[in-house]
Amino acid sequence: MNAILFGATGMVGQGILRECLLDADVRSVLSVGRSATGQQHEKLLEVVHKDLVNYSAIESRLAGFDACFFCLGVSSAGMSEEKYRKITYGITMAAAETLVRLNPGMTFIYVSGMGTDSTGRGRSMWARVKGQTENDLLRLPFKAVFLFRPGFIVPQYGVRSKTGLYQAFYTVLGPLMPWLLQMAPKYGTSTEQMGRAMLKLAKYGGPKAVLENADINGV
Repeated sequence: MNAILFGATGMVGQGILRECLLDADVRSVLSVGRSATGQQHEKLLEVVHKDLVNYSAIESRLAGFDACFFCLGVSSAGMSEEKYRKITYGITMAAAETLVRLNPGMTFIYVSGMGTDSTGRGRSMWARVKGQTENDLLRLPFKAVFLFRPGFIVPQYGVRSKTGLYQAFYTVLGPLMPWLLQMAPKYGTSTEQMGRAMLKLAKYGGPKAVLENADINGV
């Protein structure tokens, strides 16, 4: 399997990249993002691309892939709905529409979030935007689309959050995280489990498109 990964420097992206590099079924991973991962591996290829809403300059690098793991995301804190939509919806759909044209047999896996609102009528701004993004991804003619809705995510194996506040939270509560996962499997998962679940669905498919936290842990 050849995979494309967006958001490889983020916490979830670091987790799936690690699992891809360890998995014998993954032949290559192409990381696409505004910055390099800083990692070196025989399977890992990288394209540093600043304009994440226009891929015309690198389209030749984006064909011939079996799966895409889309892990890019930002916090909505302090953002207007217009700006958050431009990033969350706009960047995701620009990548997905390009990839489905170049790789119609691809499986596309998108990291959303617990509480996402598929109706588009909820009071939470971020949940509405994520919901619209999910809905429009499902309309694209990929081989399959899977939508991951994790709750809290425990970083493992040196994975770190790029958000300082989140990383401070993980540092303080680190010793309690394994206990929290055992006590609340419906609300939390780990970067390792996220990565393994994504890979399994990319390789073998699954019975449902939307995976809530308990579904992710059960894959």
